[in-house]
Amino acid sequence: MGTDCHDVRSTRTTRLATNAFVARWNGQTKGAHAFSVAQHSLVVERIFARLRPAASADDCLVALLHDAPEYVIGDMISPFKAIVGGDYKKVEKRLEEAIHLRFSLPPTTSKVLKTQIKRADRISAYFEAVALAGFSEEEAIKLFGRPRGISRDMVEMEPLPITTVQRAFMRRYQEIEAWRGTKPNHK
Repeated sequence: MGTDCHDVRSTRTTRLATNAFVARWNGQTKGAHAFSVAQHSLVVERIFARLRPAASADDCLVALLHDAPEYVIGDMISPFKAIVGGDYKKVEKRLEEAIHLRFSLPPTTSKVLKTQIKRADRISAYFEAVALAGFSEEEAIKLFGRPRGISRDMVEMEPLPITTVQRAFMRRYQEIEAWRGTKPNHK
């Protein structure tokens, strides 16, 4: 599969919002609903924007789409990714490049931006682990580090219904696209 594979090239924004059907933590979270990849993506983008208030619209879109390959490959826990090794990372990277091209973003993300988004991702994972997945604070700190600059009251951790998350994801995408000065493409 190349970065120009048809499935990703023709990806509709609404298809990415189907990440609302993909559960994080293998669906083993507290609440009436699973905490989805789409909801996680919204949280990560919000954390990223708080940590980097001068971020560009493109940077915020990259943050929102940071787990977009999971609409194809699903959400895998980090220990499993480590076991699978380099081949998984290669597939994930090629999907990410194709998705970025589809949304008129540079195919590769700068190391600095990737690090900043990863920081927001780890902060979200920490709060998810403690609030939703039954981890103790000590366990979460070992795995994700202690969150700095963001407190629990700043992030929404209540798992929401799929349709609510899909609408919120699409709304945020449209806001970012308006900021970018482009017409959202919902094909």
